[in-house]
Amino acid sequence: MVKVSLAEIEEVTRAALVAHGAEAWIAGEVARAVRVAEGYGNRICGLYYLESYCQQLKSGRVKGDVEPEVSRPRPGAVVVDARLGFAQPAFSRGLPEAVAAARECGVASLAICHAHTCTSLGFFTEQIAREGLIALGMTNASPIVAPPGGKTRVIGTNPISFAVPDGEGGIAMLFDQSTTTVALGKITMAKAAGEKIPEGWAVDADGHPTTDPEAALGGSLVSMGGYKGWGFGLMAELLAAGMTGSRAAPDIGPLKAPDGAPHDIGDYYLLIDPGLSGAFQDRFARIAEMVAQDEGARIPGAGRQAADPVEVDDAAWKQAQALAAG
Repeated sequence: MVKVSLAEIEEVTRAALVAHGAEAWIAGEVARAVRVAEGYGNRICGLYYLESYCQQLKSGRVKGDVEPEVSRPRPGAVVVDARLGFAQPAFSRGLPEAVAAARECGVASLAICHAHTCTSLGFFTEQIAREGLIALGMTNASPIVAPPGGKTRVIGTNPISFAVPDGEGGIAMLFDQSTTTVALGKITMAKAAGEKIPEGWAVDADGHPTTDPEAALGGSLVSMGGYKGWGFGLMAELLAAGMTGSRAAPDIGPLKAPDGAPHDIGDYYLLIDPGLSGAFQDRFARIAEMVAQDEGARIPGAGRQAADPVEVDDAAWKQAQALAAG
C-alpha cells in the first residue's frame, strides 16, 4: 500500500480521463467523485473504476464530450438528459434547478436520464443535503439478482441512498447501500484476490448457496433480508428506469465491459424541504438523542470525516498514473 493525498488522486484521475477523451470539465466532475469515494474508504467506487472509465471512453461506450440537457417540464420536476455521458456532470448541471424547484414546491424530483453508471449514490445525496434538503436517491444496474426462490437474474444491486441535512450546511445522516446483501464489487474483488466469500452473499446458477466468487458471478446475488430487500430493489428499478426513460436492468450490459452498448442508466432523486412540516428537525433530534444513549450506537453517516492522505493499493496507483500518462 502507498499513501496518497486526495488532491493527487483527483488530479491523476482527471488527467487520465482527459487523456482518454473526456472534456476537462467533465473529467473534473468524475474525478471529484473518485476523490470523495477514496476519502471515505469506498474503494469500489474510487480508483477501482478508473480503468473501466478510460476503456469505455476510448470505445465510445461512454461519451466524454457531451453537454447534458436540463429541462423542467413541471414546476416540481427537473429532468437531465446525460446523452449517454457520465452521471456526475449531468447531476452537476441539474442540481441548482432541482434545489430551486424543491424550495419553491416543497418537494421536487430530479431525473438523470441515459447516463453512465453513477457508482456512489451517496456522493449525490450528500450534495443535496448540503443544500439543506432531505434527499432520497436510487439507481439500477445490469441484472445480477434473481427473485427469492428463483434463478433468473432480473434486476441489479440497485442501491438506494438517503441523506438528511443538519441545518448548518452539513450532514446529519447518510446511508448508501445496495439492496443486495453485498455490492457486486465485493464479489469481483474477492475473485481477483483469490478469496472465498461468506455464505449468504450469493447463490450459484442452480440456486444453491456458494462461497466461490466465480460461481456467484455465474449465479445470483442475494437480496438483503430476502423478500424485503427484493421489494426495495424492485422499487429502485421501477423508479430509476421508469421515471427516467432509461434502460431496465435486463437490457443493461455488464457495467465494466470495455465495449458494447452504452449503459443508458437512470438515477432518480427526490428532494424534500425539511421545513414543510415544521417538525422534522425536532423529531430527528429526538431520535438522535435516543441513539446516543447507547455507547457505540450511531446515526448512519453522522460525523463522518474523509481521510487524507489515504492508503491505495500499489498496483492500483501505478495503473492510475499510467492511465494519466496516456
